[in-house]
Amino acid sequence: MATSAKATIRLKFASDRQLTTLLDALIPEAHGPIIRRAIVKLGKEGPYLVLTVQAEDTVALRSTLNAYLRWIGSVVNVMSLVEQA
Repeated sequence: MATSAKATIRLKFASDRQLTTLLDALIPEAHGPIIRRAIVKLGKEGPYLVLTVQAEDTVALRSTLNAYLRWIGSVVNVMSLVEQA
């Protein structure tokens, strides 16, 4: 794949448990890409989730980033509700 668009996002988490739970939820999605025009890498650097997207074009980059950021937001919301219960 010829990469013309790339983005790396680092999100800080309050606890390693939250970060590990989030990674466990998202890694299966990274192994089966949403679209074939983008490659996603997820990782952990200390308290940070590192999301890197390499795409053939900006449309693929934007749609992939939007999907992952929505999923991250959903998982964080669910973890927050579980912790409150």
